[in-house]
Amino acid sequence: MADEAGETPKIIVDSDWKSQAQAEKQKLQEQEAARQEASGDVGPGGMPPADFRAVVGMFASQALMYMGGVADKSGRAVFDPYYAQYMIDMLAVLEEKTKGNITKEEADDLASVLHELRSRFVELMQMAMQQQAQGGAGGATPPPPPGATT
Repeated sequence: MADEAGETPKIIVDSDWKSQAQAEKQKLQEQEAARQEASGDVGPGGMPPADFRAVVGMFASQALMYMGGVADKSGRAVFDPYYAQYMIDMLAVLEEKTKGNITKEEADDLASVLHELRSRFVELMQMAMQQQAQGGAGGATPPPPPGATT
């Protein structure tokens, strides 16, 4: 029909398709970011969310550090049973004070963390006592508790 009238066919180029595709891609990225924030994977700035699990994790990691589970900047393990026990006690206080105010899952997680830390602490103290009984082989005696006079 266009040939009969002597007109050239009119070609319509949709140059806006790239911007539409880019807009859709950006929308999907925003939806994914919102989903991740809602699921608790990341918080603002890429940090984990400031929630009950983060508090439990903070105390647990401190306890593990003082039980020699994490090396310091010089590469040496720190063994300070008094501070390890203090961090475990802080978790026990948290458990007691939040009883009935946290979800069952949070309570179960806290109980599990406390059980694991207490078991590990007892094992380490037994090993330290055995080493001390065998003449202190393997390291120095534990430091005195904070505030103790020597």
